[in-house]
Amino acid sequence: MESPSLPVTAKDWTSTSLHRVLCMQGGEGDVSYVNNSDCQALAITLCKPILISSLQSIKLFTSPIIRIADLGCATGSNTFDTVDTVVETLRQLFTAVYGGGSLEFEAFFCDLPSNDFNMLFRLLSEKQKVDSAKYFASGVAGSFCDRLFPRGTIHVAVSLSALHWLSQIPEKVLEKGSRTWNKGKTWIEGAKKEVVDAYAEQSDKDLSDFLKCRKEEMVEGGVLFVLMGGRPSGSSSQFGDQDTRVKHPFTTTMEQAWQDLIDEGLIDEETRDGFNIPAYMRSPEEVAAGIDRIGGFKIEKMEYMKIVEYSDEKHEEWKKDPVSYGRARTNLVQAAIRPMVEVYLGVDLCDELFKRYENRVSTTREFLHITCFFGVVAFSAIRIE
Repeated sequence: MESPSLPVTAKDWTSTSLHRVLCMQGGEGDVSYVNNSDCQALAITLCKPILISSLQSIKLFTSPIIRIADLGCATGSNTFDTVDTVVETLRQLFTAVYGGGSLEFEAFFCDLPSNDFNMLFRLLSEKQKVDSAKYFASGVAGSFCDRLFPRGTIHVAVSLSALHWLSQIPEKVLEKGSRTWNKGKTWIEGAKKEVVDAYAEQSDKDLSDFLKCRKEEMVEGGVLFVLMGGRPSGSSSQFGDQDTRVKHPFTTTMEQAWQDLIDEGLIDEETRDGFNIPAYMRSPEEVAAGIDRIGGFKIEKMEYMKIVEYSDEKHEEWKKDPVSYGRARTNLVQAAIRPMVEVYLGVDLCDELFKRYENRVSTTREFLHITCFFGVVAFSAIRIE
């Protein structure tokens, strides 16, 4: 069969123009990130003590304006809640030491130009109508692998559920016939060691670029807090347990859905092989090595945590209604990668892919009896000389 005419080629966006399509699903519909980010909210809540502890030991700045950067902000309440935590914690600290004063806060919400900034600021405006503005806000469009701010101007930088996304797909995994070619797959879980190594190499580069930029932008004594998808120490897999490997949204069901399109003659294998999900789950050791390699930061605390996909109540509810479960899980994965898939396949084939995905999930009854965990690595660090 002839290869379909795609909106873009694999080479166009995976290695050179990924920043144009890498974003969470915008708007506020059923598949939007706004309505499918409960798991990220839980991770932020569990890791908040790490953030607060670092803020409470922060160097007391003499600047009358404290500047906060949220790097990879996406849209929705998660980003606002975290900035609120930073502002409230520092305001209490400065009040306790100085007895109040005219301290003001400026928050920069940063993400790629493809992010739905319109939705972000509409939600922020609605929030501030009922909750008086605690800070001045602005948006910054750009990659957090690049410099975004003048030297020595940021006091607190946070990045939540974003740094596991890569700036590009390693070109090596698209080289047909090579040992690093990720043939037959759309992600790296279960891939050849050479493929995983290529992703790890890109991950190291991105982490280094991220840290180098923050090292320039942040003031001495500033706090860097990062929460990202991660894997446990010593794991060669992207996950820590077999159930998660089987059930994770990017693994078995995703591969089956792509294969369904091939079997039905809607796409060919070359099309499938050209798509790779640009995500890599770092271990705590990889993160620590990156920080040590770049210098300029002292790690205050680092933890690996497991976040359960859904509550026990939801599990029991969905055991009685597999169709609703399939829809909810499909909405979750679309919130994360639909913009990329849609640009690559076009709207119609993208819809067909996620229809196959939903059907697979709804009819795989064993999914209702096993639990998937999302691993995260969280760390706080102080900017030092």
